Amino acid sequence: MLKFYFTSLLIGLTTYFTFAQFTLKGTVKDSLTQENLVGAVVMLTNTFKATATQTDGSFLLTGLKPGKYSLKVSFLGYKTATQEIQISENQEIVILLAKNTFLADELVVLATRANQKSAVAYTEVSQEEIAKQNLGQDLPILLNFTPSVVTTSDAGAGIGYTGIRIRGSDGTRINVTINGIPLNDAESQGVFWVNMPDFASSVSSVQIQRGVGTSTNGAGAFGATINIQTNQLNEKSYTEVNNSYGSFNTWKHTLMAGTGLIDNKFTLDARLSRITSDGFIDRASSELKSFYTSGAYYGKKSLLRLNIFSGKEKTYQAWNGVPEAKLRGDLQGIRAYIDRNGLDTEDANNLLTANNRTYNAYLYDNQTDNYQQDHYQLFYTYEISPKLNANIALHYTYGRGYFEQYRKNDDFATYNLTPLTIGNTTISQTDVIRRLWLDNHFYGTVYSLNYQSNLWNITFGGGANTYQGKHFGELIWARFASNSQIRQRYYDNDATKNDINNFIKIAYQITPKLNILVDLQHRNVFYSFLGFGRQGQNVQQSADLHFFNPKFGATYQLNTNQNLYAYFGIAHREPNREDFTQSTPDSRPKAEQLQNWELGYKLQANQIAFNANLYYMNYRNQLVLTGQVNDVGNYVRTNIPQSYRAGIELELGLKLNNRFTWNANATFSQNKIQNFEEFIDDFDNGGQVKQTYSQTDIAFSPNVICGSQLEYKPLPNLSLALLSKYVSEQFLDNTSNPNRKLNAFFTNDLRFIYQLKPKFCKTLTMSLLVNNIFNQLYEPNGYTFGYIAGGERITENFYYPQAGTNFLVGLGIRF
Repeated sequence: MLKFYFTSLLIGLTTYFTFAQFTLKGTVKDSLTQENLVGAVVMLTNTFKATATQTDGSFLLTGLKPGKYSLKVSFLGYKTATQEIQISENQEIVILLAKNTFLADELVVLATRANQKSAVAYTEVSQEEIAKQNLGQDLPILLNFTPSVVTTSDAGAGIGYTGIRIRGSDGTRINVTINGIPLNDAESQGVFWVNMPDFASSVSSVQIQRGVGTSTNGAGAFGATINIQTNQLNEKSYTEVNNSYGSFNTWKHTLMAGTGLIDNKFTLDARLSRITSDGFIDRASSELKSFYTSGAYYGKKSLLRLNIFSGKEKTYQAWNGVPEAKLRGDLQGIRAYIDRNGLDTEDANNLLTANNRTYNAYLYDNQTDNYQQDHYQLFYTYEISPKLNANIALHYTYGRGYFEQYRKNDDFATYNLTPLTIGNTTISQTDVIRRLWLDNHFYGTVYSLNYQSNLWNITFGGGANTYQGKHFGELIWARFASNSQIRQRYYDNDATKNDINNFIKIAYQITPKLNILVDLQHRNVFYSFLGFGRQGQNVQQSADLHFFNPKFGATYQLNTNQNLYAYFGIAHREPNREDFTQSTPDSRPKAEQLQNWELGYKLQANQIAFNANLYYMNYRNQLVLTGQVNDVGNYVRTNIPQSYRAGIELELGLKLNNRFTWNANATFSQNKIQNFEEFIDDFDNGGQVKQTYSQTDIAFSPNVICGSQLEYKPLPNLSLALLSKYVSEQFLDNTSNPNRKLNAFFTNDLRFIYQLKPKFCKTLTMSLLVNNIFNQLYEPNGYTFGYIAGGERITENFYYPQAGTNFLVGLGIRF
């Protein structure tokens, strides 16, 4: 598979033999003032050829074959111009852009997004590309074919709890923003996509920056940044209905509507969605509801927008995974697992009789996760002058909910209950049903001041955010109630976290070909929480951390089709909630640091686009699980002094002819820990046994990740696509032990899209997505732990199987 993709990329490059024919030279100007516009994006549609205007407003497109082209020119704050061009000789033209009568929504995310002159590796995913896949699966699954990405789903079909890794970095190390507003949970630092059902239907674009990138808000980006934009102007009114149905009784219903631009000033857009699915894994059902509303006022020099959106989810838990013996159909291993884990008759029968790939350990009918999250975003942008604008956003997120668990034979002491004596029998254990609650508030502001001239692009900005989290547990039923009350709280733990950052980002055009970037950020994190003191007692504690995160880059334009870039950036990331609360000041881990180098090459021509990006990510004090027990008896993550990720990312786009388009990417990497110490509980002798390893692979970091999208359009309104994904083997822990790994997998999906424009509506779209057409049996995620008992090491591996061949069919109508 590695040879296949590498050879295909080389063939795609070497078979491109179209020689330069003609050139198109031009200048982009303000239609009123005749001022040259610097940095305007000029592209030929239906080709990969694009460029940006130079310091004198000029552009040059070379290597054009004779024929008819559509030239599209866009510039922030101006109306996009499209012009048909007939190429039969060298031409020189002038493009006049008219200033918008209102400010553009793109100004809101200008501070956090990369552009053609940014010296970072990034991928832009448009609304059109997202819509092709959007039949109910979560947003991470829709981004599966972008470079260096691996996705997973607990329920096995992409609905419910889903996850994403980029360059091997998990979701807690990926910084996510919505319209520049931080989305990562302030304590766990992850993003729970299940709280945002069908959010993809409200997305106008997604930009993924790999590495530290240019992100300035939210938690530290230690692998990538996902920057989501929903704000956009729909000038014409519309109504859209999208419905889909698929395997595992999956349904998606979406209703969207917008007023269009009213009185050239006001817009209102809204969406209402519901998704239900039984899930691939037994009982892993999902019931998801959401809405999105956005209202805006567009003035000549100001823009005011209010977004309100919410998601409510109820999912049956499929968090435990499938034991390895069950997955492999090893009956002897299954019985051994039952014996050593003390499963009772009911649980043992479930393990023995369930399907090997869909087994779910939970049987209680309400073993569910229940959560609702409401978001409020208010944006104001003001144009101080044609070159200077200011942005401020206020935001508030309210989340509340619980997950309910049925647990057998829990100790009374866990719930602060006294032992129960009946006759001569003392009872100290009981079956219980409990709810673990989270009630949290996240609010704050982000702001920026942007100045742009022919040579300078300067942004000053930052953010100030506060998180207040209330964690508590309730006992709602017990077989032996002792002295408990209904909904008795058995723990209560509040936390407050303040996060303040300020930055200045300067891009300067030194010469017509050379652009440099300097981005300096200071971040202060103050966290107050209930944790363990030095004597092991619970006391309120705090941590006050200061981080300086500099970034530098340079982009050099080799010619109109090619450029080189180089980048260096430093990022810091504080420990998460459990790292703080489950340790003492003496054993508390340090913050992590990442030093990130990037070196890239980009080619954009008529029928070919090619990117190559070398990266080196050097970690200091990266936090990983080692199995070690700290001074208060908790298994917590430990700082690893030295580890790194190094690789090359290749992207290729080919317009094979008017009907065939091929987009492919491949990542080849090494992900290593220099020295790793593993700690294993020794139940025979007590204590722990330490084992030392050298140059091991970082867990969940495949050395090869490849994606391919081959699209064929036999008719203008019919699209057929083959979507392929290859991921090499990964290890479940940091020991590189072949007995604790995820096997390599290669999946293929088929997608059919047929679009009509009948008289009764604007568009009628029919879609069919057949996932995993060759029924590949694979598991992209899992976990492991081990211990010593009976004189031998016992290893428990668990996996999350994904669905075999399955389908989703959709019907969309836009009026």
